[in-house]
Amino acid sequence: MNWNAYINGFRAYMMLERSLSEHTIEAYVRDLRKLESFLQIHELSFTPFQLQLQQLQQFVTWLHELGLGPRSQARLISALKSFYKYLLVEDLITEDPTELLEAPRLSRKVPEILDYEDIQAMLRAIDLSRPQGTRNRAMLETLYACGLRVSELINLRLSNLFMDIGFVRIIGKGNKERVVPIGAHAIKHIELYLEGVRRPMKNIKPEAEDILFLNRRGGQLSRVMVFLIVKELAQKAGIRKSVSPHTFRHSFATHLIEGGADLKAVQDMLGHESIITTEIYTHLDTDYLRETIIQYHPRNRSK
Repeated sequence: MNWNAYINGFRAYMMLERSLSEHTIEAYVRDLRKLESFLQIHELSFTPFQLQLQQLQQFVTWLHELGLGPRSQARLISALKSFYKYLLVEDLITEDPTELLEAPRLSRKVPEILDYEDIQAMLRAIDLSRPQGTRNRAMLETLYACGLRVSELINLRLSNLFMDIGFVRIIGKGNKERVVPIGAHAIKHIELYLEGVRRPMKNIKPEAEDILFLNRRGGQLSRVMVFLIVKELAQKAGIRKSVSPHTFRHSFATHLIEGGADLKAVQDMLGHESIITTEIYTHLDTDYLRETIIQYHPRNRSK
């Protein structure tokens, strides 16, 4: 059964009636092509009008067993619901088989974090006798002090350092700017790196002149290189957790909130658009939450 006519009509509906982005439209069309492939593979010659909830559930289950993640499943179900809404609007069907089709519940994975002792162990594992060691110490101190994404770290510019007043300007996702405080330890090690390693470099490439952290060839560090540096230091420190540059960002947020920092302030420093994204870090300190309940809930107070 060729679905092209229906899919092309759906594409036009999304563009003209719903004004969806091209990216969303193409993603929805790919999801419908998956349904078409499912029917072909299982030798089912259904038209869109003949499909029932049972077949659609089998389709979602099939993709789940193939390894499609929850978020992709949720988008796929959204595509199916939009497609059948289009068929309803066009009077091509009278009943919507996706009405009871449920998207998977998206669980928010609690991120891996480092204890403060873990971070200290990784810092001690750095060989400061080498120029790269001085740079790596400054990078890790900055990651932990400011909660940066790795892309923000490698794009950090000299012109965006305001260390005399203890702030750095960060260009985050979508070129959105934010100003983040930077602590004394990070400032100290950035200055050691600048004076002892970066400024004496003779081979800095023109396009990297304003970039803070450079490789030995005078160019900008790659995300992969920072990832490998962090992995190696975690291994040297004997840390068995899954550690990446992003682990320092998670640890930054968690340690601040455990220490009593305001959630909105942490949101601003991380550059999260939604407070909901930041709230995941409030789920980490379960001991603190339990003690708070025992101490402050009226049902737990001693008479």
